Amino acid sequence: MKNAIRDERLFSGLIGAEYDLLRLICPAAAEISLKVADYVGGWRPAYPHDGPITAYEIGCGTGITSHALLSARPGLQLLAIDSEPVMLDQARANLAEWLEQDRLRLEEIDALSGLKALPAASQDVVASGYAIHNFLEPYRREVIGEIARVLKPGGVFVNGDRYALDDTQAHTCATQDEVRHYFKTFCELGRMDLLESWIVHLFSDESEDHIMRLQPAIATLETAGFAAIEVNYRSGVNTLLTAHKPRLTSFQ
Repeated sequence: MKNAIRDERLFSGLIGAEYDLLRLICPAAAEISLKVADYVGGWRPAYPHDGPITAYEIGCGTGITSHALLSARPGLQLLAIDSEPVMLDQARANLAEWLEQDRLRLEEIDALSGLKALPAASQDVVASGYAIHNFLEPYRREVIGEIARVLKPGGVFVNGDRYALDDTQAHTCATQDEVRHYFKTFCELGRMDLLESWIVHLFSDESEDHIMRLQPAIATLETAGFAAIEVNYRSGVNTLLTAHKPRLTSFQ
């Protein structure tokens, strides 16, 4: 567990401190956050429900997806977690309005520990934007299993993320284009320090221990007991995937 938590913390340095520059090298990440929020905003539980929708966000970072979720769903009660203090400091500033309204709680904890602390069948929605691909694969499988446990029967997991192409040649070409874009962007900014940091991060994303390919990821969800698994959006690696917990399952 200690190694998994250590390897999950990939934003403790320069990347985390200047995470807002992600919009320049990966504008699709912000678009995916909006797609996560749009889905949650339009989702209606297929079970009797009184009171606000409860949602748990994995890896809130600086609050981009959190803000979109809270804006898209009036009354949503969100618990958003991240393991990196420098990211949470930015989230507190960016999300001050929602914190003051008591619609949002932020917690510093890693994803697996945070999920394990939740009661079974306690959440209507578990959502994430561009976080889960950072996890080591064995840790990720445990996280998926815990998501299934904490969702209410009929609840939904909504993940907007980087799902590698199953065609490895096509994926390699896409990654090469991504590297070229990193170089162009950061060289124009004169930020070779950030170029180095993001290239190292990309190598981590692409490593065999981390890479999250779409079809194996769907198989992991099926193994955890999810049903109605759908790819709602796919453009290159940028993907919106949803999975529902059946209303009658062994996770109840």
